[in-house]
Amino acid sequence: MLELFSSGLMGAWLDMAGIKPNQLNVADLLEWQGVSLLALPTEPDPADEKTMDQYLRQLSTKGMAAGNQAVWMQSGQSLLANHQGKVPVPAASLTKIATTLAALETWGPAHAFETLIGTTGTIKNGVLQGDLVVTGSGDPFFVWEEAIALSAALNRLGIRRVNGNLIIVGDFSMNYQPNPTLSGQLLKQGLDNKYWPRFTAVQYAAMYPKTPKPQVVIAGGIRVSSVPLPKQILLVRHKSMSLTQIIKQMNIYSNNEMAEMLAKSVGGASMVSQIAAKSAGVPNEEIQLVNGSGLGVENRISPRAACGMLLAIQNHLHSQQMSVADMFPVSGRDRRGTMLARKIPTGTVIKTGTLNAVSALAGVMPTRDRGLVWFAIINGGNDVEAFRQQQDVLLQNLLKRWGVAETPPPAITPSSAIADGAKVLGDTHRNKIVSGFQAKF
Repeated sequence: MLELFSSGLMGAWLDMAGIKPNQLNVADLLEWQGVSLLALPTEPDPADEKTMDQYLRQLSTKGMAAGNQAVWMQSGQSLLANHQGKVPVPAASLTKIATTLAALETWGPAHAFETLIGTTGTIKNGVLQGDLVVTGSGDPFFVWEEAIALSAALNRLGIRRVNGNLIIVGDFSMNYQPNPTLSGQLLKQGLDNKYWPRFTAVQYAAMYPKTPKPQVVIAGGIRVSSVPLPKQILLVRHKSMSLTQIIKQMNIYSNNEMAEMLAKSVGGASMVSQIAAKSAGVPNEEIQLVNGSGLGVENRISPRAACGMLLAIQNHLHSQQMSVADMFPVSGRDRRGTMLARKIPTGTVIKTGTLNAVSALAGVMPTRDRGLVWFAIINGGNDVEAFRQQQDVLLQNLLKRWGVAETPPPAITPSSAIADGAKVLGDTHRNKIVSGFQAKF
């Protein structure tokens, strides 16, 4: 086994995975991959190539030219299938894999975005005599529940009314609304239960049973400031979900707005491209992005790069006892969002991508004979539904050949509970009330 490392046979795969040989010993590598490397073929299996040829011919019979299809599959250091796998093509929401990788490289999986709530006035008899100031730091998942939690925290401080304005500072967005004025209006509405829309009331009903029904009335209007306000008193420090939880939700529902906000916070699409290409160990031209969500055919990624990014994410999370399954939906477990109506083999971690003439699927599938098979399939053509069906059939046929893994591989078993149910408000939520109003910006 050690000879495999010294001979250089592992070099290309380790580079793609973003792993330095001295960072991972043989035992760790075998456990991480889920199969003995000695059992893996050194050349593509003719039977695997035949299955791929049949897949492409099947698409051709439906009028989908083989030249518009791109596929890459690998297991460990072994390339299993390649059809235009190094060609950057419109990849739709596979772009979110790059955004996920760039966010992890920038902040780490435990990162939480802080939203600071301060004031320029004093509290008297339940009334805040001054402005309520909200300073954001790019939280992409500040939604109705967060507004309700914040209102409850302010009530605990004795604040029922604000005589001044609601001032928005920094990078603050609510309900995925990029316009800070509109986000401020939504927050003002969320703080006062008398003005909740029906959907918000439904969300509140699903929250923790002992959640109080909070109310903070803001008498003034909404103002946006491009610079921090001096001499503020900090009232509440609100922390977002962990980056792990945020990214999981983003990828389950392929939420474009959340992806755009994360990419913006990282430094924009160009920075996402650079970070992703470097981490995945592929040439820069194989990841060409104009945004962080995948909207538009200008976003181009090669199937090889998609697999490389997934491997880099897996490697990044390995030291945290986490895996790609903590970041992306898992077939048979996450029966929501983009997984609806799909027939992907159970236990497969996936990311989908869809545009009017693009259907993409990338992920990792556990097998008995090939261990973890990393794959990316990017189809170009007008019948998206047919592409999805054929993608699922291809994975099912390959699994019949390679065999079902006897037990779920620990390497791609979700390690964290991604809660999407009730949220607890107040101090036990992610709001930290600043005692004594002594903290200043």
